[in-house]
Amino acid sequence: MKNMLFYSLILIGLQTLSAQEIFTRKDSLQGGLRSERNCFDVLHYALDVKINPEDKSIIGSNTIQFKIAENTKKIQLDLFENMQIDSIVFNSKKLHYQREFNAVFIDFPFVLTQNSEQTLQFYYSGKPIVARNAPWDGGFVFTKDLQGKPWIGVACQGTGASLWYPVKDSQSDEPDFGATIKVTVPDGLTAVANGRLISRDNLQNGDVTWYWEVKNPINTYDINITIADFVHLHDTYNGLDLDYYVLKQNEAEARIQFEEVKPMMECFQTRFGEYPFKEDGYKLVETPYLGMEHQSAVAYGNKYLKGYRGNDLSGTGLGLLFDYIIIHESGHEWFGNSITSKDIADMWIHEGFTMYSEAVYMECQYGYEKAQTYINGMKSNVSNDKPIIGPYGVNKEGSGDMYYKGALLLNTIRHIINDDSKWWSLLLKYSLTYRHKIIDTETVVSFFNSESGMNLTSVFNQYLRYPNIPRLEYKIKQHKLVYRWNSDEAGFVMPIDLKIKGKKIRITPTNSWTISSVSVKKESDIEVLTNDFFVNVN
Repeated sequence: MKNMLFYSLILIGLQTLSAQEIFTRKDSLQGGLRSERNCFDVLHYALDVKINPEDKSIIGSNTIQFKIAENTKKIQLDLFENMQIDSIVFNSKKLHYQREFNAVFIDFPFVLTQNSEQTLQFYYSGKPIVARNAPWDGGFVFTKDLQGKPWIGVACQGTGASLWYPVKDSQSDEPDFGATIKVTVPDGLTAVANGRLISRDNLQNGDVTWYWEVKNPINTYDINITIADFVHLHDTYNGLDLDYYVLKQNEAEARIQFEEVKPMMECFQTRFGEYPFKEDGYKLVETPYLGMEHQSAVAYGNKYLKGYRGNDLSGTGLGLLFDYIIIHESGHEWFGNSITSKDIADMWIHEGFTMYSEAVYMECQYGYEKAQTYINGMKSNVSNDKPIIGPYGVNKEGSGDMYYKGALLLNTIRHIINDDSKWWSLLLKYSLTYRHKIIDTETVVSFFNSESGMNLTSVFNQYLRYPNIPRLEYKIKQHKLVYRWNSDEAGFVMPIDLKIKGKKIRITPTNSWTISSVSVKKESDIEVLTNDFFVNVN
């Protein structure tokens, strides 16, 4: 018996260990915030690269301006270990450095003092990793258009921007004063990057340098280049520049498909505030992968189809009323690019709000009922497999439920608040309050609590920190409705609306059984409004 108990305990321990993810030093170097990262704040990046389409290589530099937050003689930057460091120069002298996985620890000859501003040049070269399935895995995509000309893109969210250029590769810090991006490519190709085009310079060797400038702070994974034989289309919307770079064979389709940008801008600017990067303009850039929210240069690869590659993710048919990539990836300009999570463990701050923006657009265009039908169609995509919030400090996202479940959480909170005027004011104020800011889950919860006048902490916790959604349990006892919440979060409290014989009432269950004053004869008289509240019912 003792031996059986011993082996049972071992088995349970092994099962528990296998269920837990094991993180390494490499993970913490990429995702963590140690003194070598916290000691400085990036002010500006000046990226200057040459892309060789033939051998799929990069050679270039990044001039990094930064301000010292704490006295230090060492900082951490990042560059994937497969890329070569040619030199790191400070005050015209080469610096010593040590590499550990993708981290680069740089030693300075003297203490850099607090509040001083410094500049270094980081020279590098190599062949960046090639993505197998962009944008879901990070890397470059080297392909060709129908005329056989190079068509090159890169996506690196999650994997890390340091897969292709040296950078402080953490969402916790963005260059306060933006970036410049110079890209040199063979003549006949256009290199599109973020921000506005400053110049196009022909070089004596036949190459061309495209020079772009970003004036706003920008996520490191948003800094991007796309290269092809593009045609450039220009339009405006209420003073906002709209620029589209598409393959020449797709010009006619693009002119029609991209008209959706204008009603989208009208909707989003009404609900979320002015487009956050007006100084840098708005672009759609045709890419050899599905899409990505690259700030002011949104990657578009949806093949000019409605829905998601011609499919409706909601299963309602309503998703075919709009181009998913245009709406979703542009929604990220407000949620992800303007408002950014400090750690990718909190990526629901990007994806949940942006998925919800699809329903917002649907409501702007087609009304509340269709928007509710659309967002409720997303329920079938929720896995409830693990918490939405991932582990902090190890460059690890939580469950993919951050998209659909995150949006359904926001729809639930809208109906908890039960006042649409208040809801839209709250959402607008949230977007404006944290415009161009880096935040975390606690900041979001605190804001929603304050602005709603309600304590929503247990609601956020249940949906974000546990796999399961809450379950409303009810029964009829002596013709009275008896109810409670079954939840993982202790002290869970959330109001919910019911209809009893068609009459709408609101109850506020807790984890304890509560006997209401409502008279009910049979269970068939009760309808729980699960379209307004994402819950299970028992």
